[in-house]
Amino acid sequence: MNRPRLFLVTPPEFDPSDLAPKLKQAFSGGDIACVLIYMPDAGTKEVQAAAEILVPVIQEGGAAAIVYRDTQAAGRSGADGVHVDTSLEDVKLAVESFQPERIVGTGGTKLKHDAMEWAETGVDYLFFGKLDLVEKENAHDKTLTGAAWWAELFETPCVALAGNALATLNDVASTGADFVALKDAVWKSADAPETVVEQANRILEAHPFPEVE
Repeated sequence: MNRPRLFLVTPPEFDPSDLAPKLKQAFSGGDIACVLIYMPDAGTKEVQAAAEILVPVIQEGGAAAIVYRDTQAAGRSGADGVHVDTSLEDVKLAVESFQPERIVGTGGTKLKHDAMEWAETGVDYLFFGKLDLVEKENAHDKTLTGAAWWAELFETPCVALAGNALATLNDVASTGADFVALKDAVWKSADAPETVVEQANRILEAHPFPEVE
């Protein structure tokens, strides 16, 4: 698929039995590459319990299930990978432990030098955007400039976090990012999840990557 793909991020707090059917609905709306199970304030036991419910749904939908920060929960739940952004050493450890069988992603670096250093560990993607900020309608300017800089110069795939309005997907896709992340735009929308995913894919289809000669 020669255009940006969707990367969904769960709400920071949720009831897994409530989110699972919504995820199934989302997949009926079209292509989703990854789903990040994002539970920043939960302990390993809670994350693992949620992942054991959500990972099969995500995998049945044809996407990669990624667990945020918790390598133990990721390993025990059968997730496809882990997203680690706590420190360079933690990223290195995750790469050593999980690859090549599973995905390791990272992000959240403030400086370009740090982004390059973290990517040199061999991670599978670099995430641009602050997951812990209150989402606004538009993607953050730093997210757009960071993703555009990275996509132009480096081979490691990047993910760019969009705002909570689908119309802003055009700006994010224009950066050349390999993946476009959606969080509140899906789960807080008045529309059904499958409708949001369908509309998002329609926008992303209008942003094909340049042909490589």
